[in-house]
Amino acid sequence: MKKVYDSAARALEGVVFDGMSVMAGGFGLCGIPENLTRALKATGVRDLTVISNNCGIDGFGLGELLETRQIRKMISSYVGENKLFAQQFLSGELELEFAPQGTLAERIRAGGAGIPAFYTKTGVGTLVADGKEVRQFGDESYLMETGLTADLSLIKAWKGDTEGNLVFRKTARNFNPMMATAGKFTVAEVEHLVQPGDIDPDQIHTPGIFVNRIIQGPAFEKRIEQRTVRQRA
Repeated sequence: MKKVYDSAARALEGVVFDGMSVMAGGFGLCGIPENLTRALKATGVRDLTVISNNCGIDGFGLGELLETRQIRKMISSYVGENKLFAQQFLSGELELEFAPQGTLAERIRAGGAGIPAFYTKTGVGTLVADGKEVRQFGDESYLMETGLTADLSLIKAWKGDTEGNLVFRKTARNFNPMMATAGKFTVAEVEHLVQPGDIDPDQIHTPGIFVNRIIQGPAFEKRIEQRTVRQRA
């Protein structure tokens, strides 16, 4: 089965529809599928539920989908870098489901592993617990959280081969690998596309069985979310 596509637009053909759920990889602006996100915007698909650690920044990453009002709901753990996000949320235009960062990561991992729910101490006694089951184990209270899956996962890797085996670098490994397993259909973009056998099997983070389509990104901006420098002496 051919997995390599020559553009992000072609890689999304036939797999997007209004009202779908989308997982978008990355941590802050590290390891985000920026080319696939831009291609998703170009499709004009609407009423999206997007599962991502954050929602990019104004005018970049998932922030581009906010500008066109294509996102209906976000499931996130951090949204503090995006003014448009705050405006849409406070006006009631955008629905938001907050999840503690570790809980969000585990919900995605659980979804990819076929685990429907799990219990965690995180969030007990807070607003996070509203409407959720709380159960006693021993002397402690635990909150039930459900696993997450999505119709489509968009992920970004440093290197991949034509069979879809992927290698991630540093912070980009935080959410991308688990999202690859939790999507019903997964499309990956990579910086370096190589031939099968060029990646040491021991270095593969995501096996190709989880990846349906793959592209080599034409360019990556790799913006800095918060630039902090010391004053020169």
